Amino acid sequence: MDKKLRVGILGATGMVGQRFIALLENHPWYEVVTVAASPRSAGKTYEEAVGGRWKMTTPMPEAVKKLVVANVNEVEKVAASVDFVFSAVDMSKEEIKAIEDAYAKTETPVVSNNSAHRWTKDVPMVVPEINPEHFDVIEAQKKRLGTTRGFVAVKPNCSIQSYAPVLTAWKEFEPTEVVATTYQAISGAGKNFKDWPEMVENIIPYIGGEEEKSEQEPLRIWGKVVDGEIVKAEGPVITTQCIRVPVLNGHTAAVFVKFAKKPTKEQLIDKLVNFKGLPQELELPSAPKQFIQYLEEDNRPQVNLDVDYENGMGVSVGRLREDKVYDFKFVGLSHNTVRGAAGGAILCAETLTAKGYIQAK
Repeated sequence: MDKKLRVGILGATGMVGQRFIALLENHPWYEVVTVAASPRSAGKTYEEAVGGRWKMTTPMPEAVKKLVVANVNEVEKVAASVDFVFSAVDMSKEEIKAIEDAYAKTETPVVSNNSAHRWTKDVPMVVPEINPEHFDVIEAQKKRLGTTRGFVAVKPNCSIQSYAPVLTAWKEFEPTEVVATTYQAISGAGKNFKDWPEMVENIIPYIGGEEEKSEQEPLRIWGKVVDGEIVKAEGPVITTQCIRVPVLNGHTAAVFVKFAKKPTKEQLIDKLVNFKGLPQELELPSAPKQFIQYLEEDNRPQVNLDVDYENGMGVSVGRLREDKVYDFKFVGLSHNTVRGAAGGAILCAETLTAKGYIQAK
C-alpha cells in the first residue's frame, strides 16, 4: 500500500478504544488520525481526556497523545477527516445503530466492535477465517442506506472466539449438540481490578445478555447470504453458561460436543492445527500464522501462559478427550480484547481492504 489509510476511532477513550490505539501503532496499512469520544472529552488532547485511565500494559503511543479529541456526535466533521472508522462507542443499542448508520451514510465505512448491528440482516458479522463471504451482503446494505462506499460491518462477541473457530474446524464431522461454559475476564466489561475491586478472589455467575449471544451468534456466523440477507444456520444446538472470573484478559471455555459423524481424537487435532482461512492465505498484517494451536499438556491452555499466543490473535485448545455423555470435550482459550474485540475488528478491516471495500476517499 503506497499511502496509509486514515483511520478514526469512535469511543477512543474507553478500554476497547485504547486497545485499538495500541494495536494500530505502527500498522503497515492504517494510521490513526482522528480520535472521537463523548462531548465531555471533546476539545481535550487524547492524553488529557484519558488521564490516568490508560489501561493497556504498553505505553500510550506518542502519535496519539496530542490529537485533539473530536465530538463523536459531529458526524460530518469526523467523517471528513478519515477514510474509515472503527466503532467502540459506549451508548444504548438504538443510539449505536443510529450513529453507525449516520457515519456509513457519509460514505465512511464503519467496522464495529459493538453488538447493536449484529442481527441487522444485511450487516455482516464476521470472523475472517470463518465467514469472509458474508461481506458480500454489503452490496445489499449499501442499497438500503443509499451509499456507494459507506457501510457497517461488525465482529461477533468475544465469548464465542474460544470455541466457534474450533467447531468450524470440525464442521465435516457435523457437530449436533454443544454445551459450553465460558469463564470470562473482567476486561470484557471494560474494567481492571482497580476499577472493580469486588472481583478480586470472586466469581459472578451472571453476565447480562452473554448467554444468548454465546448460543446464537455462532449460528449467524455459520449462516448463508440469501437474497441480500444473512440467514442463520439451523444447528448445532448450543447451550451455554457465562461466568465472570478474576482474570484480567482471556476468556476460557469448557466445551462438550456431540457429532453426527464420529471422529477420532487424532482427526480432531489434525483439523485444528491445519485450520486456516482467507487471512492466512492473504498474509494479512494482523493474521495469526497458525490460527489454532493444540497443547498436549494436561494443564493447558492457561491464561498466564497462552493468552498472548500469536500476539493475542490465535486460539489455544487443550484437554481434548472422549466423554461419557457427549462424544468429546475440550478447553479453549482466546484473548477477549485482542481477538475478541479490537484485534478481530482490525482483521475484519484488513480483509475488507484486501477485498476492495475499504479504500482511500
